[in-house]
Amino acid sequence: MQFQPDMNSAEGTTIPDYLSTTYWWAYVSPRAVRVFERQWLVNMILWGNYRRLQQAALAAFGDDLEGRSLQVACVYGDLTRRWLDRHNEQGKLDVVDVLPVQLNNLARKLGPPTPAGLYLGDSAKLGVASASYDRALLFFLLHEQPEAVRRATVAEALRVVRPGGKVVLVDYHRPSTLHPLYWPMKAVLSALEPYALDLWRGNLCDWLPEGFKPAALETRNFFGGLYQKLEITI
Repeated sequence: MQFQPDMNSAEGTTIPDYLSTTYWWAYVSPRAVRVFERQWLVNMILWGNYRRLQQAALAAFGDDLEGRSLQVACVYGDLTRRWLDRHNEQGKLDVVDVLPVQLNNLARKLGPPTPAGLYLGDSAKLGVASASYDRALLFFLLHEQPEAVRRATVAEALRVVRPGGKVVLVDYHRPSTLHPLYWPMKAVLSALEPYALDLWRGNLCDWLPEGFKPAALETRNFFGGLYQKLEITI
């Protein structure tokens, strides 16, 4: 493993400018973590769909998991704990995030001794060997990233999962203009999450590397098309 495992210092791993300037209010500031680490609040932000989307993502991997799993970026709420519960004694879950404050928060949620491997690292350059993992999950990460970083993140997730393994992406999707939340969500995303509307211009499949040929693809939309899940078998 080449992840930087020091959760108390960002030495050796630079916090990207887009996070520092755009998402300081949601992820970077310790105060932000204190505010947003409330499951009811996350569920409200997702219009009551947190549990449904979480269950859809985890169900794609199945139960009684063995081998190595990778969660790319920490998530507010209990998603990591619930994914851990799906692993058996031969299963191992690693979580990588570029923000020490998020890793420390996750360590606090999971409690000592932390049953998952927590690593400081950049999703766009994971620095681990290809085909190191059996599966990977990106849950509402891509909408937070500029286009170049997003493409690199998807490519890295696909690279580190072995042939026959699975990568699951869950994120925003453009609903019909008749959807009652179309205009409110467009206004909110435009104001607070400037990269998110990229995902309204197509499907998650559009962010797969050019020339990539998966063994299988499965897509599904939720809540009238406001959210989407992409399940990729390598």
